[in-house]
Amino acid sequence: MGSACYFWEKGGGSARPVVLGIAHSRDLGEGRGVRSKNSAASKVRHTLPLRDRVRAAILGAGTVLLGFGIWMARTAGAQTVELPPPRPDPASEIEFEDFVGAPACADCHRGQFQAWTESAHGRAGGPPGPEALIAAFDGTPIRFRDAIVMPWASETGEYRFTVQRVGRPEVVFRVDGVIGGGHMVGGGTQGFVSRFPDGTVRFLPFDFVRREGVWFCNTANILGWWTTEADRSETRLDAGWVPITDEMRLADCGDWPPIRALGTTTGFQNCQDCHGSQILLRFNPESRSYDTRLTSLAINCESCHGPGRRHVQLAEQDFPGGGDIGLRSLVVIGKDESLELCFRCHAVKQPIKFGFLPGMRLEDYYSLKAPLWSDEPLRPDGRIRTFAYQLNHLYSDCYLNGSMTCVDCHAPHGLGYRDIWGQPLEGRFDDGQCLDCHPSKAGDIESHTHHPAASPGSSCVACHMPYRQHPTVGDAIRFSRADHTIPIPRPAAEDSLGIRSACQLCHAQDTATELQAAVRTWYGELKPFNTVVRGLLDAQQVADPERARELLLHSEARHPMAQAQALGLFVRRFLRPDMPALDPATNEDLRRLAEDPDLDVMAMALAALHLARGQDPGTRAFLAQRLRDLDERDAAVRGRWVLALRLAGDTYLERGEVSGATAAYERSLEVIPEHPGALTDLGLASGYAQRLEEALEYYDRSLEADPDQAQVLVNRGVTLENLGRAEEAIASYSLAVQRNPGEALAHFNLGNVHFVRGEYAQAVESYRQAVIHSPRLVNAHLMLAQSFILVGQPDSAVVSARNVLEFDPGNDAAQRMLADLLR
Repeated sequence: MGSACYFWEKGGGSARPVVLGIAHSRDLGEGRGVRSKNSAASKVRHTLPLRDRVRAAILGAGTVLLGFGIWMARTAGAQTVELPPPRPDPASEIEFEDFVGAPACADCHRGQFQAWTESAHGRAGGPPGPEALIAAFDGTPIRFRDAIVMPWASETGEYRFTVQRVGRPEVVFRVDGVIGGGHMVGGGTQGFVSRFPDGTVRFLPFDFVRREGVWFCNTANILGWWTTEADRSETRLDAGWVPITDEMRLADCGDWPPIRALGTTTGFQNCQDCHGSQILLRFNPESRSYDTRLTSLAINCESCHGPGRRHVQLAEQDFPGGGDIGLRSLVVIGKDESLELCFRCHAVKQPIKFGFLPGMRLEDYYSLKAPLWSDEPLRPDGRIRTFAYQLNHLYSDCYLNGSMTCVDCHAPHGLGYRDIWGQPLEGRFDDGQCLDCHPSKAGDIESHTHHPAASPGSSCVACHMPYRQHPTVGDAIRFSRADHTIPIPRPAAEDSLGIRSACQLCHAQDTATELQAAVRTWYGELKPFNTVVRGLLDAQQVADPERARELLLHSEARHPMAQAQALGLFVRRFLRPDMPALDPATNEDLRRLAEDPDLDVMAMALAALHLARGQDPGTRAFLAQRLRDLDERDAAVRGRWVLALRLAGDTYLERGEVSGATAAYERSLEVIPEHPGALTDLGLASGYAQRLEEALEYYDRSLEADPDQAQVLVNRGVTLENLGRAEEAIASYSLAVQRNPGEALAHFNLGNVHFVRGEYAQAVESYRQAVIHSPRLVNAHLMLAQSFILVGQPDSAVVSARNVLEFDPGNDAAQRMLADLLR
């Protein structure tokens, strides 16, 4: 599940209007959208992963922006070396129209096409219908405590959900697409999408699981991922995926109302581009709505092979160019290129710019390791800590010290199992997947496993790739996947990490100590952890920077995932902007890592040097030279570099260290000048420090770089209001609505202005628009109720007060208001 991008402000004890200042985009490419936290709560289906975070500064009308610390002036050092400007980012030659769809492949590639149509990819999604649906749309109600949801099919073959609630209008959602078919052995689910009037295609909050045969929903987003942990723990169910029962409220489903969109965007919680083929989601400033384009909800041929139009055209001409077939051959690509094809979907990843289509270089659009710098979806040894995918294969020795790719085990078209020679295997427990590379274990399997040959304990994958439930999902709905770190079972070490080892999954009655003793008796001293993984495990409680450096900064250890993770930990805990000095060993280690061939490792090391010693002439000369050496990797490295600095700035801001945050954000502008998101960061930091005129300047610069940022216009309006320039603030809010009619906070703040002026009818309309576009914006419901009272519509005020309590049952102001109204 991707990152949510709705806004919520917890209602307090009064009904006075509030002003919200919104931290802006983590969209490093176009500077659009708002930050959304890529938290475990927002990822429990698929990730977006996206890393963005929304932080709202919540204020009473007419007050000043809240400061998170006292700003301390920094003395600028001599910047004797200018960093070279970015190279022009060449436009991709691939367009959406270059994709022709899977049926175009059928005539020439019948065997592969037939295998694909019967595979989980070929059946991954599509239009609703009897063959696709595993859930019954027969009118049998799904019962909540406060709602009845009816899945049903019309006589014309349309599938719908009807939501009925007492005292509320009936809501009908048409099912325009089906996602998943319950195919996965470790737990298969099915979701449903509907096209919304704003052009988005959104997941509906009711899902079905094949194994348990029940409707369920995700409860991990209650009141929104943007509330504090204390707020969430008091008010939300937060049990992961749970079967729907008549004891649950409809609002216990974190995706109610529907908020997750197909496609990568910062405007909505999203599942990136994974649940379909060639998905593009863009906001169109001319139509002032979203444009969702996709080829199919299945995972088609071109998802891996790239655009096929030219290949088809050449095939129709019998390939007049000889060897030019119009497609890149996937037979001879290297292991990292091969894995990249699968990691387009089977990985937690962070966008650095938008618009990716198959055939483009994934590294130009996504960072596979940036999530390790902040959200930490993986443990130090690569095991899944929250919710993730098969990216942790990059922690396995089979990859690091071998050549294993996904297609060494999974047939690429039918998705059956095969060995490294491409020969089919009987199933997922066939040892042929492993013994071709480990033939010494084949002669006498029992001498290696110490289990009977025919028992599960002698299956390679049972011990080295056990199925594990994703922790954030919870335990009510099965969603387990094979552990692609392919680890050596280490019962004691795994127990210390809170993981049940493969041994303990079968021998539950034995303690980790007992099982570790058996492992030691059988195998003696186990192969040690990789140097960086061992360092990550040992560095968790280390406070000494020198000791941390020894544990974490290993440029010679070829383990890019762990190195990126270690760099993120070291920067967060031990580096500060413009440190008086950096010890020579740390400086040398970071410089070596800054020359690493892995783009993420390189960029994080460059960001670390830039942050800690960015005004030192020698450091600046080194950074400038590295930029000059990048060639075609320039944009990809700069995007990651800026992301790392902005993440560091966020960390400082959350600690109340405004000067540190400002320094980190300013550094990012040296890497990509006039970066809209970094400018917005600086506006936010300046506002926290109550430097309002400076904040306004940064917002204006951000809008000069990208005029279509509606949320920055809201930020700008908040700042103008707090400067006492109300008319200019109204103009800024109004322009935000003009740019994007769905910008809920622009409507909300306009409502606040009307309310303060006593223009209650206009306030009603603005607040109404706010809750239409963001139904969980609790204070908008609260202010709408207050406005209804003042225009003499108490019945409507009752409805709005109940809307507050639907999403925030403990809201004292709404409870008192509703009691008064009902009396």
